[in-house]
Amino acid sequence: MLTAILNLKFPFELQDDQIKAVNAWLSNNFKGSIIYSTGTGKTEIAFECARRLAEIRLAKDAASPAKPGGGGNAKEEFRILFLVPRIVLIEQNVNRLVGYGLPSESVGTFFGEKKDIREITIGTYQSIINHLQLLKDSDMLILDEIHLLSESAKEFSKILDILKNDPTKAVLGLTATINENDPRYNTIIKALPPVRKYMIKDAVTDGRLAKPQIVSVPVSFTESEKTIYIETTNKISFLSRKLGAYDPKKISILLFKGGYNANLAKLWFANVRKRKELLSSASNKMLSAVNIVRKHPSEPIMIFSETIDSILKIEKTLESYGIPSRSIHNKIPIAQRKKILEEWGKEYFPLLSVHTLEIGYDIPDVRIAIIISNSSNFNQIAQRIGRVIRKTIRKSYALIYVIYVRDSKDSSTLRMVKSTVDFSDRDSQLKLTSFKS
Repeated sequence: MLTAILNLKFPFELQDDQIKAVNAWLSNNFKGSIIYSTGTGKTEIAFECARRLAEIRLAKDAASPAKPGGGGNAKEEFRILFLVPRIVLIEQNVNRLVGYGLPSESVGTFFGEKKDIREITIGTYQSIINHLQLLKDSDMLILDEIHLLSESAKEFSKILDILKNDPTKAVLGLTATINENDPRYNTIIKALPPVRKYMIKDAVTDGRLAKPQIVSVPVSFTESEKTIYIETTNKISFLSRKLGAYDPKKISILLFKGGYNANLAKLWFANVRKRKELLSSASNKMLSAVNIVRKHPSEPIMIFSETIDSILKIEKTLESYGIPSRSIHNKIPIAQRKKILEEWGKEYFPLLSVHTLEIGYDIPDVRIAIIISNSSNFNQIAQRIGRVIRKTIRKSYALIYVIYVRDSKDSSTLRMVKSTVDFSDRDSQLKLTSFKS
């Protein structure tokens, strides 16, 4: 029986940057991370790494005598465990593998109540925590979106512990971006050091991704919103001084120590949440989003915000102007999410999301993103931008609208977006304009 991954046959040629990534990983003793921008084919790189490694391992096994003077000892199976962060990505990857020539009976899924272990098994990180033997039994482990295995994700530490205890295991990490200087990623960087990087700017310069045009949309608070913003900001500053701490991590530690400081820490977080919700759902942000959607009728648009409450407010605002839209988030059942995605661009055009579509899900033909939230998470912003800059025959550039409140903490979002695409005046293909409604 032919090892399943050896059936892999792409209906296209891999790009030079993808081949370089495969060779870099193989040359690093089959271990390490590939940091490639969203839309540059990380999944195909992973599949090709697996195919090439299977060829190497099986050839080595075949050349090894089973006993002195005996014949070969070839192993028929090459077991691959592919872990992804969300259930929606499991079906997507199964379909890709089958589409690339692998027999469907060789690909299994592992999540929820579906525990179908095959030669190639695709599961979620969460589902594998209590079934770590699968990791140990695999010949190759592929970890998608490895930045999720940060020091703060304690529940996933068991996965990294297994990697430490089995230094010979072939492991490939995939991510669009990871801050190598952030101490939260020390363990990942040490266990799976980056072997090749290909960032947004590189891919845009090479013509692999659509050219992003950043459109700044500054708005103002209403008078009542401004009052609330000033009050909450002052309270946050006052409480930080009282606590002698400004870092959320340090303040969160105080929550569990009890006493007077724990009460102050609770108040601190309550005000941070209140300010965050205000920035995510400011009235003029809602109206600006409506104006942008009106400017692009009958075209799929991805709208990102930071909280479920804020996207529901945007949905309600759009509806009041006669514009149907849908919201998608992790509280919506999987079957319903699938239906929402199938109707996108047909029954409605603006799709609102908190996090559900930020990681991995392919929407290649969508070229417009509206970022409303005040996120300071570099990885998150890169994922959001990556959703709309995948290049297709019909798409050579993408529009990224950044709606932010002037003279507020919100302004950092625009700076983050620009730094994510490595914006500078000399980069003629990366444009910054202002939106006028």
